Amino acid sequence: MLDLRIPPLLLWAVFAAAIAAAAHWLPALNVPFSGQRVLAVALGVAGIAVALAGVVAFKRAKTTVNPLAPERARQVVATGVYRFTRNPMYLGLAATLLGLAVWWASLAGLVLVAVFSGWMTRGQIRREEAALLARFGDGYADYMARVRRWL
Repeated sequence: MLDLRIPPLLLWAVFAAAIAAAAHWLPALNVPFSGQRVLAVALGVAGIAVALAGVVAFKRAKTTVNPLAPERARQVVATGVYRFTRNPMYLGLAATLLGLAVWWASLAGLVLVAVFSGWMTRGQIRREEAALLARFGDGYADYMARVRRWL
């Protein structure tokens, strides 16, 4: 099931809809708290900023941003936001989903964010890492040893 190649933005949209649905259909699992909307917006803005920083770094390096074709990568990008996370685009998507869950104060939404992150790790990131290791060898292995997958 996790070997299906689902574009990450499509998967994000499915999970965003699921978080909204869970907040609506499972109101007993919503736990509002003071400042939740401010925190939600901050998470959303931070997520968008981190994801865009990843895209910009790839564009500057003239390498592919297509997550379904990691074998087309032209180089390992290890500067900018990539000094802190190997997957800023996916981290940004997860942060925006977290922002949505917080917006609705949905405990079910928090679980869905964890499921999304696990799905991305198993179904997308590990596949990308294998392709990049095959393409760049020790250079990518050294990068993996220095920089965490998520944070």
